[in-house]
Amino acid sequence: MIEVKSLTKSFEGRTVLNDINAVFETGKINLIIGRSGSGKTILLKNVIGLMTPDSGEISFDGRNILFMNKKERLDLRREMGILFQGSALFDSMSILENVMYPLDMFSKESVRERKKRAMMCLERVELSKDVYDLSPSEVSGGMMKRAAIARAIVLQPQYLFCDEPNSGLDPKTSLIIDELIHGITKEYGMTTVINTHDMNSVMNIGENIVFIKDGIKEWSGAKEQVISSNNKALGDFIFASDLLRKAKKVEEDWEREG
Repeated sequence: MIEVKSLTKSFEGRTVLNDINAVFETGKINLIIGRSGSGKTILLKNVIGLMTPDSGEISFDGRNILFMNKKERLDLRREMGILFQGSALFDSMSILENVMYPLDMFSKESVRERKKRAMMCLERVELSKDVYDLSPSEVSGGMMKRAAIARAIVLQPQYLFCDEPNSGLDPKTSLIIDELIHGITKEYGMTTVINTHDMNSVMNIGENIVFIKDGIKEWSGAKEQVISSNNKALGDFIFASDLLRKAKKVEEDWEREG
């Protein structure tokens, strides 16, 4: 479990996160949602440790990252898997070499053992062996995203962070990636935190949801509560989608008829 308490972050006198409190639960898909520029990416970067907040606490299963020394932070980093928005694969490396990279950095296993583990992760994300020796530029966006997920889980992390995992993908591939992340989270019992504005992801795999607007946590709860919430800011964000507006109307019609 990851706990964020009273987190505040400013840039050049402008507050971008204001007194954020949130809990990201173990074994669940935790979503940070909000419009572009809402502060959700800044929140994720602070949680991961890429930024340092002005004040507040960030605890990983009771360990406050802000009080850690360099070694403790490095140890925690080994417990994290990160899926970046653009996949961030090295084009100078093959798909297999990209997945092996975290093992090359942090593992003392032999080359043979590292290669075996990387191939197991590629198999887990359902990438066939005929792409292992290709460069990222030679595969589709969906395959790149699968390879990036394999790299993120190769160290068997306790915590998985995903920044807009469906960015640039078509709806069908986005659904496949959502289901893949959901399945891996349940299989490994990870604390997964996803930063997204994709409402399909919210309704498909979201379990614990935090809604950010203008650097403030406006709402949090389960996906079953999203559509029925009376929070106006959340409603304006959610029902920007025609599909969800229609779902809301159907639900209201059922309630009146029932």
